[in-house]
Amino acid sequence: MQLTQQQIQQQIQAKLQKIWGYSSFRPPQGEIVQALIAKQDALIVMATGGGKSICFQLPALMTTGLTLVVSPLVALMENQVQELRQRQLPVASLHSELSSDQRRKILWLLEKQRLRLLYLSPETLLTPPVWERLCQPELVINGLILDEAHCLVQWGETFRPAYRRLGAIRSALLQTKPPGTEIPIAAFTATADPQAQQTIREVLDLRHPQLFLQSPYRSNLHLTVQVNWTAQGRRQRLLKYIQARSQQSGLVYVRTRRDSEALADWLNQQGYITAAYHAGLGAQTRRQIEAGWIEGAIPLVVCTSAFGMGINKPNVRFVVHFHAPLLLSEYVQEVGRAGRDGQSAEALTLISEPSGWFDPDDRQRQQFFQAQMRKQQQMAQQLSRKVPIQGNIAAVTRQFKEAGIALSLLHSQGQLHWQDPFHYQIDRSTNPQPSDQNAATRQMAKYLQTKTCRWQFLLNAFGFETEAMSLSQPGCGHCDRCLKKVAKRTLNP
Repeated sequence: MQLTQQQIQQQIQAKLQKIWGYSSFRPPQGEIVQALIAKQDALIVMATGGGKSICFQLPALMTTGLTLVVSPLVALMENQVQELRQRQLPVASLHSELSSDQRRKILWLLEKQRLRLLYLSPETLLTPPVWERLCQPELVINGLILDEAHCLVQWGETFRPAYRRLGAIRSALLQTKPPGTEIPIAAFTATADPQAQQTIREVLDLRHPQLFLQSPYRSNLHLTVQVNWTAQGRRQRLLKYIQARSQQSGLVYVRTRRDSEALADWLNQQGYITAAYHAGLGAQTRRQIEAGWIEGAIPLVVCTSAFGMGINKPNVRFVVHFHAPLLLSEYVQEVGRAGRDGQSAEALTLISEPSGWFDPDDRQRQQFFQAQMRKQQQMAQQLSRKVPIQGNIAAVTRQFKEAGIALSLLHSQGQLHWQDPFHYQIDRSTNPQPSDQNAATRQMAKYLQTKTCRWQFLLNAFGFETEAMSLSQPGCGHCDRCLKKVAKRTLNP
């Protein structure tokens, strides 16, 4: 007997209450859950702390079968899995930090259809032991979730090329399943401008997706950019800032592993309890730092972009970008760690003075990034003339070390098609489409230098023009530009 819409809503509400103890959803959680239960593709952009994970966890736990959650970081997977396991729910994660015994057990649970949610990275999803089990005709797959989907745009071309192969997964899996099988795909992120949304839709091959787009505006989050004339001045500015907030919890973002360790050492020498966090640390060390920060034993973490995604700490009072991120989407993602409890929070970005004569680090970092992009694009074009016009990625990467990145770049430039997640075909007659990464870095530079309301700039950049217009008069009141105008009006009424 087919259930009515009202009966489905009642079941959803009952499951929400039973598992999480919530009596109701926050908008638009309820609509997203219904769309996923109805097996519709979806693209969801919700602010950090908006409750994205419940939107895909709840439908997965309400239905028989497996939902795959593709996630970029081990910490992000483990945090979500641990919370659900504490509620005695059939979930697991597969990643490189597991022992062989743990991995064998999870693969057995997968094969025996004992799981409802399986978290894994794009790279793990495409390994033979996992892929072979997923292709078993009797294994019911209810859907594919891409968590933190902005990583596909930020990392998919050069850092994590496996992201570019995700769009071929659905059709390949459907060929192994009974006729009539549906495998919807939903992408979740806190930051995706209109161009990034289009990239996600195209790469994942979303079919008439339901769109849920939530403004990133947070009235409790105060944005400030400060110019520093020397490298030493930048350190002193940071020190003075955290001295005034010594009892508060915060994050300091830097761009490289070496920077995180050097700055953390310096702050420790100044008497502050802090730790450096980056992807090069061992798994146990990373877990210890995460736990210490969440519990308050380590008030301050100096970190790269590897830290923060999915780590739930509501009372973060400040986020400092000691180095500005290269992309606006990174910036919004990282400042979103602050003030998730709704209380007042601050986001400070420190930048060099415009000429770069006294502190050239920012300019050199930008030039290095652009040079790396040009080098990789040239490498991709050169390699495209050496590799077979069609072939298997495993065979090609054994012959050419950088083939994975090259094929990913060719795909992003419209010169390559993935026939399935493992086989490609190059179209040498197609001219390469220009990369939009340089345009994205210029947008970040414009934000740092803008004389207008910073929140208005961000809302316009992410496609929320109506919300931006509402801040035009008298201004948001929550950024340094607007507060400066208020101060001028006060002095010169």
